[in-house]
Amino acid sequence: MTPVKPGKHCNLIVCSGCDLVVSKRALPSGVRAVCPQCNTPLYDKPYCALNGVMALCITAILLYIPAMIYPVLELHFLGSIRTSTVFDGAMAVWHQGYWVVGLGVLLGAVLAPAVLLCSILAQVLIVQTGWYRTKFGRDTLNGLLRYHGLISQLSMLEIYVISFLVTSFQLSDFADVYFGLGTLCFTLLFVVTLFLQREYNLEHMWGYVGEASDES
Repeated sequence: MTPVKPGKHCNLIVCSGCDLVVSKRALPSGVRAVCPQCNTPLYDKPYCALNGVMALCITAILLYIPAMIYPVLELHFLGSIRTSTVFDGAMAVWHQGYWVVGLGVLLGAVLAPAVLLCSILAQVLIVQTGWYRTKFGRDTLNGLLRYHGLISQLSMLEIYVISFLVTSFQLSDFADVYFGLGTLCFTLLFVVTLFLQREYNLEHMWGYVGEASDES
């Protein structure tokens, strides 16, 4: 890491320790960038490897479909068998009168994750195809990035994963609780989405909008 003169398309970062402006570059896994002047840690992860982000995004989308279709819980109680998907659970809470909780589950576990994955995939495709250099593509990318933070905060897959464990513990004394294929897919979806959000870098994606604006 060496200090550089700011350029037109240069990704820059300011050291929090000495305010030195240095160029931000991609790093191999496990390597940390430090300030050349005061040795303050700057960042320690590769920033937005688009091929990796796309692979994780496609994997998450493929997991999302069975996670929503197949039952996540199967209850055996007094000879009766009941199964429930994520959507069924949200609707059941809604119909019981707890519409705020049902809406929260529907938004955080069903709608927001789908919108987040589609948004990230669209962003990567716009960048990799060079479409962001056109006015429509740049405006589209700008709109997706503008609301990315909000959508990311609304997506709360981890809450639903925790609810699986809580439910199985509370009902274990009254019924036999079984986890289905939907549970496995939903848990894997949470893990893949976690890695996806770690690799995704909003600042780097905004750099493409700035680059396209400078060229126009």
